[in-house]
Amino acid sequence: MSEFKGRMSVTAKRAPRWRAGRLRAALPVALACLAPLGVLSVSCSSGPAKGDSAAAAQMAMMAAVPVTVAQAAVKTIPVEIQVIGNGEAYNTVNVKAQVDGMLQKAYFHDGEDVQQGQLLFTIDPRPFQASLDQAQAALARDEAQLHNAEDQFNRNAELFKEGIVSKDQYDTFQTNMQALGATVRADQAAIENARIQLGYCTIRSPIGGRTGSLLIKEGNLVKNNDAALVVINQISPLYVDFSVPEQYLDQVKHLAAAGPLQVEAVIPQDPDDPERGTLSFINNTVDTTSGTVLMKGTFPNAGKRLWPGQYVNVVLTLESQKDAVVVPTAALQTGPNGKYVYVVKPDKSVELRPVVPGISNEGSTVIAKGIASGETVVTDGQLRLYPNAKVEEKTGI
Repeated sequence: MSEFKGRMSVTAKRAPRWRAGRLRAALPVALACLAPLGVLSVSCSSGPAKGDSAAAAQMAMMAAVPVTVAQAAVKTIPVEIQVIGNGEAYNTVNVKAQVDGMLQKAYFHDGEDVQQGQLLFTIDPRPFQASLDQAQAALARDEAQLHNAEDQFNRNAELFKEGIVSKDQYDTFQTNMQALGATVRADQAAIENARIQLGYCTIRSPIGGRTGSLLIKEGNLVKNNDAALVVINQISPLYVDFSVPEQYLDQVKHLAAAGPLQVEAVIPQDPDDPERGTLSFINNTVDTTSGTVLMKGTFPNAGKRLWPGQYVNVVLTLESQKDAVVVPTAALQTGPNGKYVYVVKPDKSVELRPVVPGISNEGSTVIAKGIASGETVVTDGQLRLYPNAKVEEKTGI
């Protein structure tokens, strides 16, 4: 029994030496295999790598931002009101028949320009010529009877003085003569009316203008003051209607009293060649639903570029603002505290400058406060800017 225990103890004591030897032999190999992994781990998580990223970001922030710039300048800027307007015919006539009859002939084509007094239509005149002839015949008959009555009256007047004819007979001759005289005057009026009716068979243009579509064709019956035969619009000159906010009403009235105000009508398809006219009408009431006042400008429209019903951009010039500091409108930015611009300082860094803008005209805006003449402002590239950012200037066009 003791021998068995001894063997067991010997075996137990030798086992650790064998394992330790195995471990000592394997340790250098394991360290050699783990060494590269340790180096990689230290390299990815070391402090200098984080410092390099921050430095790169700082360098990126310090890089100059390419921008387009322009200088603030002093100019004379017109004070204008820009609204939408539409053309209106200077005069419109609905041509209608004034007698009943058959439309005999039309002497123009649809959409043709006509002159004042030009023949447009004829209505069958034969019934009206017959009425005139009948009235003239009645006049001739009654005039003959009147002459006979006058002769009878004159003869009996002498006999009445001599006492041969009684007073009753004298009064009868006188009354008959006066009645026939009234009949003759009625016949003359009937002849004049027949001539007028006959004249209505010929329809002439009351104005010069442009015709629309022929609404009733030749051969149709027309009635007195019924449907229009054609509509004529006078377009030279021509009105342009537009509405102005009531806040400008007092200024417009004051300036219009001193002299005519210039109005421009800009055709959207041809903005470089506006039509020019003058303000000719200010409505006598303010539209309470929109808070605007209807106005009209009169345009010569010699080239007939403006058309009734056509929408145009209207520019009403009120006055001119002299010695105003202006910058390109593109330089203005909007922030939480209002409008601002980026001003380029001498060291090629930018300053965020709050400004008070005024009126705008043709791509320029008046700066009432915040910018001095000659200062350089950024007009493009503002999205990448921040206060004190460095910029690379490119002169604007």
